[in-house]
Amino acid sequence: MKKNKNKENFIITLCDGPSCIHNNSKELKRGLEKQLEEKGLSDRVRIILSGCLGMCSKGPILIVNPGYTIYGHVTEKDIPEIVENHLVKGKPVSRLIIDEDHLYNRFFRVFGDVGFFGKQMRITLRNCGIIDPESIDDYISLRGYEAIAKVLSDMKPGEVIEEVKRSGLRGRGGAGFPTGMKWEFTANQKSDEKYVICNADEGDPGAFMDRSAIEGDPHTVIEGMIIGGYAVGSSKGIVYIRAEYPLAIKRLEKAIKDAQDSGFLGKNILGSEFSFDIEIRLGAGAFVCGEETALIHSIEGSRGMPRPRPPYPSVNGLFGKPTLINNVETWANVPVIILDSADWFRKVGTEKSKGTKVFALAGKVKNTGLVEVPMGTTLREIIFDIGGGIEGDRKFKAVQTGGPSGGCLPEKYLDTPIDYESLAKAGSIMGSGGMIVIDEASCMVSIAKFFLEFTQNESCGKCTPCREGTKRMLEILTRITEGKGEQGDIEKLERLGNLIKKASLCGLGQSAPNPVLSTLTNFREEYEEHIKQKKCRAGECQSLIDYVINDKCVGCGACKRICPAGAVSGTPKNPHVIDKDKCIKCGQCYEACKFGAINRK
Repeated sequence: MKKNKNKENFIITLCDGPSCIHNNSKELKRGLEKQLEEKGLSDRVRIILSGCLGMCSKGPILIVNPGYTIYGHVTEKDIPEIVENHLVKGKPVSRLIIDEDHLYNRFFRVFGDVGFFGKQMRITLRNCGIIDPESIDDYISLRGYEAIAKVLSDMKPGEVIEEVKRSGLRGRGGAGFPTGMKWEFTANQKSDEKYVICNADEGDPGAFMDRSAIEGDPHTVIEGMIIGGYAVGSSKGIVYIRAEYPLAIKRLEKAIKDAQDSGFLGKNILGSEFSFDIEIRLGAGAFVCGEETALIHSIEGSRGMPRPRPPYPSVNGLFGKPTLINNVETWANVPVIILDSADWFRKVGTEKSKGTKVFALAGKVKNTGLVEVPMGTTLREIIFDIGGGIEGDRKFKAVQTGGPSGGCLPEKYLDTPIDYESLAKAGSIMGSGGMIVIDEASCMVSIAKFFLEFTQNESCGKCTPCREGTKRMLEILTRITEGKGEQGDIEKLERLGNLIKKASLCGLGQSAPNPVLSTLTNFREEYEEHIKQKKCRAGECQSLIDYVINDKCVGCGACKRICPAGAVSGTPKNPHVIDKDKCIKCGQCYEACKFGAINRK
């Protein structure tokens, strides 16, 4: 067995988030362990399975320390080369390196001015991709549970609330309500029992911020909830998380048990008179349960449906008791505010939107993944500097922020700063942090229909404006995309959308028309083309597409053989013809033709 002459110990961090797991990170770990054993390095190298570092498009990610060398797109075949060259010979494998020159300050918050991390600032995600999320010792080594120790030894509940209020932290679940005020309202209620809830019911299409935060650093959420419980006078915490997140649930369960065993949860925490415990409740995947009153009904065992407010949950919440509800990202900010002070936190962000915001960057962008930026960072910086620009070097068309209830913003809004007020002024919302990039090959009418279809399907049906209004809007959009649009449909959509926003009971209905209304404002000409010219410029609406064989046809018969409807006729070596009455517009003939002999109109 070959002995390692290099006396330096190594720590190898291997991403174990869902994207990397999908790309065989478990096999990489087994291959790595085998290679280390063969080279006699097992006792000199520690392997950490971490959460998501954010670079999902580059996974699986493998990081070697010292030196913080990040390898991307690692396969099992690359493992022997990494072990032999990097660990044995001290020569990193340059062809696999994503970024070498990373500089970071305490808490690993700020990475150097390089590529993906250049304009990011990690507070919520400060430990994700750095520590082993299943090791409480790793969390403690980076000041974990130091904030709760400070609170219990040096601060009164009212002082904790004042610090959170002074920080300017606003709820990251979408509405942006001042967190400290919500805490104060709950604390002021006189009750024999109060509840603290973490809303981890993340249901936006393309969003994975809360899931990744829990998978990568569950203890920071737990610590934030303990601090919140102490501040408002609660001894009971509940994490409401959707059952579709098995890895997050597993790591959260372990973190809760480890915290209990270590004295951070349970009776008389750290020898104090304060007691607090946390349990997990699983949601069934209803999008409406992201709304806090619907979430409360679900925990109580009822159907997840919202109720009118007031009274707000801080007064009359779970089982009729005062209840404090914040989402995952909000709770994750709390320990940092306590340790580094509200004054430090206030220096990050804008005048009215303090701190950072986590976004799930998805869609037609090169670097899809999880990003965290200071409030005030522009859309252009996120999409082009961090995201690397549009996939396939196509032209940018729009970006949707705020999930399925957000607005679609065109190119003229790219320099809009990311904060609650600026996005609202532009016609969109912050939401929980979904950000979907759309390129020139996309049909905005079809996109609006897709998101409205989602929210209409997820409507709980309690109030008429949302239940019936979104259905009528969807019927109109479906007609338009099928080439059956009529004069006056645009005006009907606008009238219905504005009525639903004003009259719906909860946030789902109040924001459901946003994708339609924003695309009507910014891409009205596409709606008019669909209705007047029966044309879809992006070629996505099948009913508005015609396939025609041109004079380049050599009679190879490829289109005829692949057509599922038998719509193509012709003899070998002679031009073929498409029967429009039979054609189902599936596009298979267009894809099969190698001579450019089929036009898509």
